[in-house]
Amino acid sequence: MTENEISKIILDKAFEIHKELGPGLLESVYEELLCYKFEQADLFYERQKAIPVIYEDIKMEIGFRADIIVENKVIIEIKSVDNLADVHYKQLLTYLRLTDLQLGLLINFNEALLKDGIKRIVNNLEE
Repeated sequence: MTENEISKIILDKAFEIHKELGPGLLESVYEELLCYKFEQADLFYERQKAIPVIYEDIKMEIGFRADIIVENKVIIEIKSVDNLADVHYKQLLTYLRLTDLQLGLLINFNEALLKDGIKRIVNNLEE
C-alpha cells in the first residue's frame, strides 16, 4: 500500500469519528478512536512511537514521540486546538526527517469542518 492509499484510509476514519463526535474532545480520545478504527481495518500502527535523535556521537533514544505511525509509512500528529501554529508543522516535518518517512498528516479535530483542520506534510514524497 502506498502512502497516498494509507492516507485516504486514515482520513476516511478521521472523518467518521469527527462526524459522530465533533470537535472539542481531548487529543488522547481522538488518538484512541483512530487506533480502534485502524484495528477494525487491519492496519498496522504504532502509538506514541519513540523517535530517537542522533547528533554527532550522541543518540537520545526518546527525542520525540509520534502520536501514531501507520503501516510504517505515514505519521499522524493529532491536535485539538483553536489554531494550528507554525511549530506544529515544523514538529511533524522534523519527525518525518528523523524517521526518513515521506508523509505526515497533521489533523486538528477542533474544527467545525474537519477538512479545515487537515494538513498534509511531505518529505520528498514521490506522487
